[in-house]
Amino acid sequence: MAVEDPQQPIEQLIANRKAKLPSLRELGIDPYPGRFRVDLSVTAARERFDQLSAQLLEEKPQRIRLAGRVQAIRGHGKAAFVDLSDGRARIQLHLRRDRLDEKVWSMFKLLDLGDFLGIEGTLFRTRTDELTVAVEDAQLLSKGLRPLPEKYHGLSDRESRARQRYLDLLANPESRAEFEIRSRMVSEIRHFFENHGFIEVETPMMQPIAGGAIARPFTTHHNALDLELYLRIAPELYLKRLIVGGFERVFELNRNFRNEGISTRHNPEFSMLEFYWAYADYELLMEFTEELITTVAERTVGALTLSWGAESIDLSRPWRRLSLREAILEHSDLSERDLGDRAGMEAAARRLGVERIEERSNGKLLAELFEVTAEERLIDPTFIIDFPRDISPLAKSRPDNPEVVERFELFMGGLELANAYTELNDPIEQRRRLEEQAERTGGIVDEDFLLSLEHGMPPTGGEGIGIDRLVMLLTNRSSIRDVILFPLLRPRDGE
Repeated sequence: MAVEDPQQPIEQLIANRKAKLPSLRELGIDPYPGRFRVDLSVTAARERFDQLSAQLLEEKPQRIRLAGRVQAIRGHGKAAFVDLSDGRARIQLHLRRDRLDEKVWSMFKLLDLGDFLGIEGTLFRTRTDELTVAVEDAQLLSKGLRPLPEKYHGLSDRESRARQRYLDLLANPESRAEFEIRSRMVSEIRHFFENHGFIEVETPMMQPIAGGAIARPFTTHHNALDLELYLRIAPELYLKRLIVGGFERVFELNRNFRNEGISTRHNPEFSMLEFYWAYADYELLMEFTEELITTVAERTVGALTLSWGAESIDLSRPWRRLSLREAILEHSDLSERDLGDRAGMEAAARRLGVERIEERSNGKLLAELFEVTAEERLIDPTFIIDFPRDISPLAKSRPDNPEVVERFELFMGGLELANAYTELNDPIEQRRRLEEQAERTGGIVDEDFLLSLEHGMPPTGGEGIGIDRLVMLLTNRSSIRDVILFPLLRPRDGE
């Protein structure tokens, strides 16, 4: 059984593999059959039989049907060994010419690395104690026409890994492990909310008004209704309608879309957790968020200390709380005087390189100063509180200071991870703020949402948590494209 020479040009390797298709068909073998029944996955077989000794396997033979991808071929004349993998585990196959049908043996001589194979046989242990299947029958399940990347050298470039994720998953076991962590994390989040009395809901992905956040939307058109629609930038206003409708605790694991830039922290299509809780406020949500994230981290990665580049993140509770102003002063050489009035903030912003200063409201300018001074320095979990009202149109003002709202943003690893409010439920004040925002931004007021508020919404706390960024933190990945299976990328020339 000859294994192809990886030093050959790729065009020659592909041609060699394609040339085997007629030979397979002449043997009466379909290179792409439709089915093969298995007893267990390779991983499940290893878990079930790994502890059985050679003696036990001999005394009580275990016959098994497996399928997977060929990872290695080692030929020895009239016998050969093949490694079969399901992506998580592998098992060794032993092939012997005198034990196999001649057609099956001829098929094995046409195998290449990366082909899918189904086998049936009996387990035994080799002299080196390797759990192995003595193959008695086999079926080719899919002939690979292109060679797979080498495990360590074939797909190391980050952009190539994102563009051809299927090859990344095959060549880099740590990548597969990270996406399995993502899956477990989402599952744990669901369990957490269900255990706390929340119900999972779904709200529209296409909306007639882009609301719930300030961002540039993607637009589309519904032909039958001749209606302009927007891919949602946030589900917030629909989830609040459900609170009005009597659901007291709702959550949604959703996809949001924002027609803005791409960076290591931003993808135009991203995953969010949003939840709304009647009779809760932002103080209660901070405690709840601490419990949620520490529970999910322990159950997903088994630790409350996360590696983050050259640093580490300590998730131990309680988490620190700082006002927006306190964070700026702590992480810069600015003084209270710099933040005391518009002139002082503008001067500070110019020194720090903030752009388009004149276009920004006082609240937006303060938020920009926070971003350039403090945001990336917040490594351990920190709640930033006391946001200006003019950049928080959906949040309730503090009773002791109407210019400041009951809102927090959660930062860790220098990333904004969550945003939460005590929700504004006064329909008259909400109309005034939305109309003010629409006048400033050229947006549209969501009249249907305001109509729902006029029917009464109880005091409510609401929060959004970035799923992709939370995965980044749990897996120590500095780029969001590393934790999204198929991130949006600029097409290469010719694509």
